[in-house]
Amino acid sequence: MAEPLKDFAAGCVGGFAGKLLDYPLDTVKVLLQTQNVQSVNSSSSGRASVAAAANSSSAVEGPVVYRGAWHCLQHTVETKGVQGLYKGISSPLLGSMAENAVLFFVYNNCKRALGEVPGGPELTLFQLALAGAGAGAVVPFVLTPVELVKCRLQVQNSASTVAGFRPYKGPIDVIKQTLKSEGLVKGLYRGNFSTLLREIPGNFCWYGTYEGVCKAMIPEGGTKSDLGPPAHLLGGALAGVMYWTAFYPADTVKSMIQTNPDHSGKGFAETFCSMYEKEGLKGLYRGWGITAARAAPAHAAIFAAYEYTMKLLGPTPDHDKNVSFTMHESVRD
Repeated sequence: MAEPLKDFAAGCVGGFAGKLLDYPLDTVKVLLQTQNVQSVNSSSSGRASVAAAANSSSAVEGPVVYRGAWHCLQHTVETKGVQGLYKGISSPLLGSMAENAVLFFVYNNCKRALGEVPGGPELTLFQLALAGAGAGAVVPFVLTPVELVKCRLQVQNSASTVAGFRPYKGPIDVIKQTLKSEGLVKGLYRGNFSTLLREIPGNFCWYGTYEGVCKAMIPEGGTKSDLGPPAHLLGGALAGVMYWTAFYPADTVKSMIQTNPDHSGKGFAETFCSMYEKEGLKGLYRGWGITAARAAPAHAAIFAAYEYTMKLLGPTPDHDKNVSFTMHESVRD
């Protein structure tokens, strides 16, 4: 099987495994990030939703609902059931496969542009991280609409308690209503710049960390092909934490822009400054703990599933042992 097809197939498996594992805690993260700014248009005509109030001037700030990650998790399960934690998962599951395909394609092309050839010398750790940043600059154009749909479905768990709120029926309904009321660029691609600011440094750190761990764990006299699941799991866990730590406030701002009508038409800088003035760094880093906690096991699972699938699919013709191990990457969010 050709290398691009193997990457795509294995990436789908890894992305699927990781998303099933981390999605409930991702829901908690989004609810924590957006909890104190849930608002709806109390005078709307009835087709109420987070998006329907986007152009309203009468939106009001709602109360803070959750005391912390555990309280948010507990409250969501008690009021919505376990299924409430998986609200909107279909869109991210499909999106993770598309994201993975784009990441692999762009990443491998970036590495070739930086001079990687089969059987040739390895790229430096910085070059690999730089290739990751290049992939991060492209993937938001796939990720942004997927994450907007995901976030708007997730915040319904708390927004639905506001009088007059009518939840979306599902991912397709989110897309239809968003396109109808807000358009493509200002609707489905709302928050794309924030996603870029998260993905570029995030992918730089993600690739750099994973590759660094793999290099450090190569046995004396061995090669990267000698590495097994422990290296994949440890490297993936640490890489996941570093990915989310790189510039977490960008994700908080993105969630706010995508779900809060009060920030309709506002850019990254304005929303960032507004949040900082109101809540300081604490507000910008709200939900980081639960995000880092879910990232470690989820990203470890992604890498393990990806690498195992790659081995099952067999070696690629002309594949050299010394080719950079991080050719095999997988989706993270």
